[in-house]
Amino acid sequence: MPPEAKAEFVCAMEDTLEVYQRPYDEHRPLICFDEGTTPLVQDVREPIPVVPGRLERIDYEYERNGTGNLFMMCEPLGGRREVLVTARRTAVDYAEAIRHLVDVRYPQAETIVLMQDNLNTHKLASLYEAFPPEEARRLIERLEVHYTPKHGSWLNMAEIELGVLRRQCLDRRIPDFSTLQGEVTAWQDDRNAERVRVDWPFTTADARVKLKRLYPILDPVKPK
Repeated sequence: MPPEAKAEFVCAMEDTLEVYQRPYDEHRPLICFDEGTTPLVQDVREPIPVVPGRLERIDYEYERNGTGNLFMMCEPLGGRREVLVTARRTAVDYAEAIRHLVDVRYPQAETIVLMQDNLNTHKLASLYEAFPPEEARRLIERLEVHYTPKHGSWLNMAEIELGVLRRQCLDRRIPDFSTLQGEVTAWQDDRNAERVRVDWPFTTADARVKLKRLYPILDPVKPK
């Protein structure tokens, strides 16, 4: 990685880590945002159910029914998350998810601190593709946007939450869009009821030691 790329990575990483160290503030909630697709797969033959002494048997044949998109909005310090299930993942879909976040989920917040990755649709310009300028500006003024580094999606707590969703809820064949919506909503409601929070111990000081190789090597300043 060239020095300028290292500098860009380190800058975004340290910004992310500093945001994560802020104390909880209900008026300025931290929301981590990410998205991912999941395949919709229909069984061709009915599985043979489990019986004593024999596991469930699932035929290897299946039928593809497209995909579903998952917009994950996770408040790690508040122990809340919402997953919007959509058929597409365009810039307009992203903009609609942001409006839902601002107007439906956190209408009373003074500012929403939004952490997201660098996907090409994850930009404020997407709001102008979806809404009139006045509406786009209104939404933008409610946001404080931060970006995780390129190739550093592991720093996004929403990606971690998506991984939990996949392991606990989507590790099997989901046949259609309505089933996906129902399963995701049930998972989301159960997890919110338990107020599952994210404990993020990794700090900027830790990064400067453990990820020292990612920092640019500076030439020593020679005395005059």
